[in-house]
Amino acid sequence: MHLQTALVLEPAAVAVPTAGPPLVIGVDSSLTCTGIAGDGWADALRCKGKGHHRLRWLREEVRERTRLADLVVIEGAAYGRGGQAGHHELAGLWWILTQDLWERQIPYAVVNPHSRTIYATGSANPAKDHPKEKRARIAKGMVRDAVAERYGLECDGPGRYDKADAFILAAMGLHWAGWPLTVVPDSHRRALDAVPWPERNPRLQAPDLGKRGDFSCPTQERQIE
Repeated sequence: MHLQTALVLEPAAVAVPTAGPPLVIGVDSSLTCTGIAGDGWADALRCKGKGHHRLRWLREEVRERTRLADLVVIEGAAYGRGGQAGHHELAGLWWILTQDLWERQIPYAVVNPHSRTIYATGSANPAKDHPKEKRARIAKGMVRDAVAERYGLECDGPGRYDKADAFILAAMGLHWAGWPLTVVPDSHRRALDAVPWPERNPRLQAPDLGKRGDFSCPTQERQIE
């Protein structure tokens, strides 16, 4: 008599989407100081190298920080600055970063500077009552102040304005995905409507709008000689 042994196979494990907010990273690309941020943190990437060395270093640094990102929100070009020195290389950096995201199939959204400022301050030109030559600098300070007051994140030291800009970009992405970091007035929230957001996927829509999670890590600075 032959005995047959039944082989019982356990069902294959099914990947379950991670609960909690998506990992959204904001990037304010710059040749001299690229701001990069997420929920609870902001970083300044500064490289003293030039040309291809600098572009490669920035690409690798941004790639490492966006490796697990569900969404990257990157600032678009300020078209009024097209004639400034370094514009050609800066445009190259922007395309290098977005091409890398595209190749890694990481969704990204492009936010123009006005929309970023509106989300932070409620106005595209919050410093309009100040002398014209001082408006840009004052507006940057107002965005940084808004990050500290509304979100409790102090952006200090070199690259402080770039850090603040990147954080606002990340906050916009989280808000769009259904995980706003805080209550935002309609005068600020309207900035989201001007952004060409990517197609939604399960990680970019929260089941409970308004709920938030914690992705906090210490603010830091990276610099290379």
